[in-house]
Amino acid sequence: MSDCLRKETLSFIIDGCNPLAETGRSKLQNQRAVLNQQILRAVRMRAGAENLLRYVATNNNKVREQVLLELSFVNSDLQILKEELEGLNISVEVYQNTEETFSIPLVPLGLKETKEVDFTLPLKDFILEHYSEDSSEYEDEIADLMDLRQACRTPSRDEAGIEMLISYFLQLGYVENRFFPPTRHMGVLFTWYDSFTGVPVCQQNLLLEKASILFNIGALYTQIGTRCNRQTQAGLENAVDAFQRAAGVLSYLKETFTHTPSYDMSPAMLNVLVKMMLAQAQECVFEQIGLPGIRNEFFTLVKMTQEVAKVGEVYMLVNTAMNQEPVKENVPYSWSKLAQIKSDHYKALAHYFIATILCDHELQSGDDEDQQEKALSQLYDYMPEGLMVLTVLKDKVQRKQLGKAHLRKAIVYHEEALRVCGLCKKLRNIDVLQEVLTAAHKRSLLKYAQQETEDDFLSLIQAPDILPKTEHRIETIAPQFSKVKVKDFFHRLGPLTVFSAKQRWTAPRTIRIYHEAGELGFSLKGGSPVQIYCLDPVCSAASMGLKEGDYIVSVGDVDCKWLGVNEVLEKFKSVGEQPIEIEVISCQDTAASMHSKSATYSVGMQKTYSLICLAMEDDKIDQTKKAPLKLPFLSWGTKNRQKAASTLCLPSAVAGSSQIKKKLSPFTLLNTESSLY
Repeated sequence: MSDCLRKETLSFIIDGCNPLAETGRSKLQNQRAVLNQQILRAVRMRAGAENLLRYVATNNNKVREQVLLELSFVNSDLQILKEELEGLNISVEVYQNTEETFSIPLVPLGLKETKEVDFTLPLKDFILEHYSEDSSEYEDEIADLMDLRQACRTPSRDEAGIEMLISYFLQLGYVENRFFPPTRHMGVLFTWYDSFTGVPVCQQNLLLEKASILFNIGALYTQIGTRCNRQTQAGLENAVDAFQRAAGVLSYLKETFTHTPSYDMSPAMLNVLVKMMLAQAQECVFEQIGLPGIRNEFFTLVKMTQEVAKVGEVYMLVNTAMNQEPVKENVPYSWSKLAQIKSDHYKALAHYFIATILCDHELQSGDDEDQQEKALSQLYDYMPEGLMVLTVLKDKVQRKQLGKAHLRKAIVYHEEALRVCGLCKKLRNIDVLQEVLTAAHKRSLLKYAQQETEDDFLSLIQAPDILPKTEHRIETIAPQFSKVKVKDFFHRLGPLTVFSAKQRWTAPRTIRIYHEAGELGFSLKGGSPVQIYCLDPVCSAASMGLKEGDYIVSVGDVDCKWLGVNEVLEKFKSVGEQPIEIEVISCQDTAASMHSKSATYSVGMQKTYSLICLAMEDDKIDQTKKAPLKLPFLSWGTKNRQKAASTLCLPSAVAGSSQIKKKLSPFTLLNTESSLY
């Protein structure tokens, strides 16, 4: 790689990350990393105690009691560590905008932590044995890849950080096709920690790396969304966009990587996270509508009633999803309770708004009776027995009774939200949340006190439920990877359609070509690189070992992997009648198994984590050892794979068959929106 390109790459990395920033967010992330290591040690100790209990203490009661006691201590430590990790996940104040605000905090996702990975030896070995090139010439490219990965551990919380993560994800597409054949492992161990449990997952599968980077892209979007200034229209628009994009990335992750070994990336958990991000986007939409102030006007209040009821509904669905198996045990308890609080709070606001309509707006002679009847009827699925919408509009007593019924229901919802908030230790320490809930509760109590009369005990009307409706449909925004332009670090290896890990080649052979009466004895075809075509079997080139279908990789001392037919012919013409040496390669096989994306998530992986963690040494991984082929957690259709060829020596110069060239994407997995409140 040229010095200029390397400088551009490093400059881009600096733009997208800030590893030295001493922000509250970075401190939280550092605490998360420390907790992950403590959880790893505790998991190993638990696995050891379980094995001891299983194989040693079966007949010795005294030893069995001691092991059980130790196991109880370890489980207790793990529970404490899990609660500390949950405390980090609900530390929402750190991620909010620094401007003073009177809004309920939004929940961001923390970034997944990882260990350092050294690509140097595996990639250099593969370049030497598979591509038959001097691997020392690719040290800069390997260093660039490792620098980019390291920078992705501390992305900046802005668009530059998103672009950096996407660029690494796209580079992984190139790296996967260049260096990771489907029939063997490369000996590169990737370790990523679960964002919710802190349990590590260790694999030699690049798909774990790609899935984790996608998760962090989604998580970074949520942090950008929570950072937006919710006191301005532009800030709320950006927040809505960020949460929609976060939901889009997480949805893409769920659909593309369907069998992930980590709870935070399981389909069930991702489904919950997508719902939560869309709910937060819907909440920001409501705040955006109400930002200029909510006028005490009939039709304005009807609209706001339906909008806020929609927010309450989506949070109710989020809370329901969080309390379902298998995610119930791993979703932070405070998240579930916050979703319940928001559902109750916004439902209470809906009842407060409709009560204001009924109590403050009597039908006047100049009002459009039909329009008001139509608007009010859209708020209800049914009316209380004995009441009709038009009658309620015309009858002052019925209006007041129904309005007070809504106020009573609003107060009930407010009190429930305050009760749940008080029961959760993490949430009751969030001052702004307590202030918002208390202020809304007092406002409803004051409104009810203004309507109270002596004959209240005669009113038996129960307020009906309100139908939610929104004019602003919130949907996921799919990730747009094509907007981030990246260049393959290992571009010099040649076109990816030909020079990939799934295709095996002979070592380059040198052929000396003599012009015979101005003829070469063969024709050229194809794009880059060019192929030998219509070879004359009696020409001098054929006698020196040139074969039909061979690829020309160099002419003289000039690399020709990226040259087309006309450019190669110009090279031949430039030497005139003088003999010229070319280097060619032959394809050894064309069969290449592809990853299958059909897989099923399997719950109950906790013991698997323990066993795998015991088998791994923290920082002592011998990169030179060839790992035996094992079925990974990410199972991608291994039934029809051919056995891997030996890579202990360079490929020999043997005859190859002609190859049918197919269009190959560099990304095998990328085929693939006066004031009352």
